[in-house]
Amino acid sequence: MPMFTEDYFMKQAYREAEKALEGGEIPVGAIIVCENRIIAKAHNQTELLRDVTAHAEILAITSASEHLGSKYLPECTMYVTLEPCIMCAGALYWAQLGKLVFGASDEKRGFFRYGKELLHPKTTVLQGVLEQECSTLLKDFFKVKR
Repeated sequence: MPMFTEDYFMKQAYREAEKALEGGEIPVGAIIVCENRIIAKAHNQTELLRDVTAHAEILAITSASEHLGSKYLPECTMYVTLEPCIMCAGALYWAQLGKLVFGASDEKRGFFRYGKELLHPKTTVLQGVLEQECSTLLKDFFKVKR
């Protein structure tokens, strides 16, 4: 069994989500992988940075672009624990991300509500990887908040 599976990489994103939780943030984590190497890790930091745009996906894109020295990420895969919102989907569009893999769906704020067209036409999507674990982490967080 190969080490670099969708589950393996989503577990790395999940670890980032746990860091967000520890910091009192909505527990969303993201990583970006290029050629089976993690080149960026991020988690939500909107509270810490007092910045509504400091979503895990945005921070990961910035980090990956810096690492690669390019604003485009066509050879990269993002693993994120929650379906991206429309802001993040727009950023992924402009980054020309090669593949998006997400865990939990977000029926209220997720980009799929508006259509896959929010992503770059060449971006492939895989949803539901470790969906139960990712969903439970978020639900438990909001139970405590409410």
